[in-house]
Amino acid sequence: VIANIRGGGEYGPQWHQAALKELRYKAYEDVEAVAQDLIARGIASPAKLAVIGGSNGGVMVGNMLTRPVASKLFGAAVCQVPLLDMKVFSKLLAGASWMGEYGDPDTDDWKYLRRHSPYQRLRHDCLGIPEDGAQPDKIEGWVCPKVLFTTSTRDDRVHPGHARKMVRALQEEAKGLAPTVYYWENIEGGHGGAADNKQRAHMWAL
Repeated sequence: VIANIRGGGEYGPQWHQAALKELRYKAYEDVEAVAQDLIARGIASPAKLAVIGGSNGGVMVGNMLTRPVASKLFGAAVCQVPLLDMKVFSKLLAGASWMGEYGDPDTDDWKYLRRHSPYQRLRHDCLGIPEDGAQPDKIEGWVCPKVLFTTSTRDDRVHPGHARKMVRALQEEAKGLAPTVYYWENIEGGHGGAADNKQRAHMWAL
């Protein structure tokens, strides 16, 4: 199923602009709505439903892993060359060029960026780790779906540090709430994650 969520370019400029910056949450609500519809119609069940996305789609998958509704809709996820820490994205590699899409985390834009920054959502909202000295409202009953993260050491657009730190938090801080977390980092390949068809086939076989 291709969701064609708001924020994409499938239906023209207005469709794209409908989920920019402070409206980004609408894209994630759309993914949830598609998943809920598939389940309601008996086409899939949470145990057999997975979500996959890369780059900008990696932010989406990160949100599906950490949103209270979405994390119960999917049994598995694949998060490829993802943006995940929206607090620092603008300082890493090509990140500054995407501030028109997401916003500037060093301004008041952080107030809405924080709500859909997967790394902060994981550590503070899902795991209850204090944020700036304050105790957050922890999401009760959260468990991370099975997840595979893929990235490339030579990605020149999205820094592999996004995936690395998310995996570290899941493996070291989640304490049993993320029972199945896989990670694959290719030392070649750039933002596509693979340098040739053989590597690409290996990546998709994972």
